[in-house]
Order: sequence, then C-alpha cells, then structure tokens
Amino acid sequence: MAIDTVPGPALPVRVRAGSALSFLVGSPIITLASICLALIVASAVFAPWLAPHDPLQLAPAQRLKPSSAQFLLGTDAYGRDILSRILYGGRISLLIGVGAAVVSVVIGLVIGLVSGFFKWVDAVMMRVMDGLMAIPSILLAIAVVSLSGASLTTVLIAITIPEIPRVARLVRSVVLSAREEPYVEAAISLGSSLPKIMARHLLPNTVAPLIVQGTYVCASAILTEAILSFLGAGISPETPTWGNIMAEGRAYFQIKPSMIFWPGLLLSIAILSVNLIGDAARDALDPRMKQREGAK
Repeated sequence: MAIDTVPGPALPVRVRAGSALSFLVGSPIITLASICLALIVASAVFAPWLAPHDPLQLAPAQRLKPSSAQFLLGTDAYGRDILSRILYGGRISLLIGVGAAVVSVVIGLVIGLVSGFFKWVDAVMMRVMDGLMAIPSILLAIAVVSLSGASLTTVLIAITIPEIPRVARLVRSVVLSAREEPYVEAAISLGSSLPKIMARHLLPNTVAPLIVQGTYVCASAILTEAILSFLGAGISPETPTWGNIMAEGRAYFQIKPSMIFWPGLLLSIAILSVNLIGDAARDALDPRMKQREGAK
C-alpha cells in the first residue's frame, strides 16, 4: 500500500496560513503596524539613495550641529549626519534581527525534529538545551563577544545561540504531540521512510508555531543588539546601528537629546510592530483562539 494514501496535516496548515493573512489585513492596528514596519524596512533597504551624507564621514568642524536644511537631524560629536547614520543603522539592526530569526529557526527545527522523534537523542540534546537556557541571554552574548571580538558575525552568533534552545523545545513539543497521531503511526507501520515521515507528516505541524516564534526572535534580537551596543559590547562604535547611535548620545543627552530620541523611536516602533504581527499570527494560527472568539 502506498504511503500517499495516509492523510496528513498539510492542508489544514495551508488553510490556517491563509486565514492569518486575512487577519493581518482586516485588523486596523495590525495593518498600521505592518505599514510602519514596511516603511522602516524600505528606508533601511534604500538607505544609500535616501541618506543625504556619508554616515562614516568625519567632519570635526560640523560637530553637534543643530537641525538645519543641510543636516535635518543635526550631527553627532564627530560631525557625522545623524539622519544618515539612522538610515544605515536600520540596515544592520534589521539584518541582525532577521538573521537571528532565520538561523535559530533552522537550527532549532533540526534539533527539535530529531529530539522529538528519537527518544535516545532527546535525553542528551534537551539537557544541553536546558543548560543553554539556564544562562541569561545577555550575559551569554556578552561573553561570546568578549571572547571572539566585536564584529557583525560575532554579534549575530552571540544573539542567536540563546534563541536556539527555545525554538528547539517548541518544535520538540509539537513533534512529540504529532508523533502519537494515527496518521503518523500508520505511516510508520507501513514502512514509510524517515525523511518522508518528517517532511510529509511532522514538518507541516511546525510551520504555524515557527512563524510566530520567528517574529518574537526577530524582535528580541533587534533589542538585544541595541542593548549590547549601548553597553559597549556590540558592533564596533563607528559602525552605524541604532544601539551605537544611542550609546554615543548618552554623553550629550542634555544638550542634544535627538541623538537618542530618533533611533530609540525607530527601534521601539520596529519591535512593537514585529511583536504585534507575531501576536496576530498566533491568534490567527491557533485553533483555540478561534474557538474562544466563536464562543463569544
């Protein structure tokens, strides 16, 4: 008998994904959050064309200039245009957020699938994940950056490592639950290959929770990068990131608060928008949320 006759969960997952998109479009708050996030992403992507000045160009004669037609948001202590640095800083901050989300989801997915399906691997792998989760993420990131040096790759790795156990445990719990479903048991009894079982029957069940978890990892990574830079343990200070710009503005907050206000505002809007979209995805993809709405 062919294993293709065994029913699987792929169709319900696609239906839930479609309902999530309609929920994002139908909610005014989520629509506004999506528009704000899209504008921030667009300003970062097109920063080379939107930035009026070179974000790295030093001009000591122009240091701490107020807002003007030449420098819309003024200049920093080195004479660099703040607006240009904010636009370019969004590229690095968003890149770290998306990169951490993608890498942690991919690695956590593999670990979770293997741990959830093979019990002899689960005992060892989950103890390792528990050990990583026991270490505060900020302290672990600071330790990794201190040992390896400040660079974009190092900061990305340092932020991603603490997120992998959370994704792995999420996928593991989904796989353990799906592992006991009749269609999975039928596929195993019919002698279906392991890759086919995982790809056809287990992996589709992880799509919805991974979409939601990925948004939270992205927002957390953006905030963690800003914290690391603010503490002086992030990317080198000359590299424009929202965290670096705010860290440089600490010493001049009383005379030039815009150095902290504008990058902090964009950081807050980006994180809030990603979290709102993540909440919307959770509400739309979780069948229990739909049951509660129907009961009202």
